[in-house]
Amino acid sequence: MEVPGWLERLAERVVTAPVPPVMRPPRSGGRPAAVLLLFGEGPLGPDVLLIQRSSRGRRHAGQPAFPGGGVDPADGGPVAAALREAEEETGLDPAGVHVICTMPELYVSRSDNRVTPVIGWWHTPSAVHAASPDEVEAVERVPIAELVDPANRLRLRHPGGYSGPAFRVRGLLVWGFTAGVLDGVLADAGFERPWDRSRVEDLPPDVVNLASRG
Repeated sequence: MEVPGWLERLAERVVTAPVPPVMRPPRSGGRPAAVLLLFGEGPLGPDVLLIQRSSRGRRHAGQPAFPGGGVDPADGGPVAAALREAEEETGLDPAGVHVICTMPELYVSRSDNRVTPVIGWWHTPSAVHAASPDEVEAVERVPIAELVDPANRLRLRHPGGYSGPAFRVRGLLVWGFTAGVLDGVLADAGFERPWDRSRVEDLPPDVVNLASRG
């Protein structure tokens, strides 16, 4: 299977990428978790698979995210966990995914998760859908060209005053952990385009209300 050159170059960069201090895992504690950054080639060029979590969920309700979840003992590690969760959430066929690499572990203090991002190439795409309605409301292959469009980029100010990168694309407001990882990965892959970083908006009240439940 032929992996795109940009994805090979991305893998070389991210495996040794420094972890921001705020996301460095603690020496002990935290729940092991994994997410799948699944890149493919769609009708509009390279794309990435995102899900929108159910608004009825207990954690990260309503948020766009990468497929993923906790690492179970039977998984044997983050790669198997990321593929299993992606299959459960989107119905994708793991046989069509070639795992490229794993990124350094990132700590999400709000959920006490130690998350390993797993980067994969979707060499044989399969049909995807919200395979677990209690956890997932929608599944979307989002073209990278739309993510890096300056018109779709902004920063969101959280109620605590912190502001972080965000994307408004295909009816989704991508923010938080997912947007932070995408922001770095798109830059490392060479896709980022100049955008107005002074464009700052407050996190919408309905999103704040859902997030407060997670």
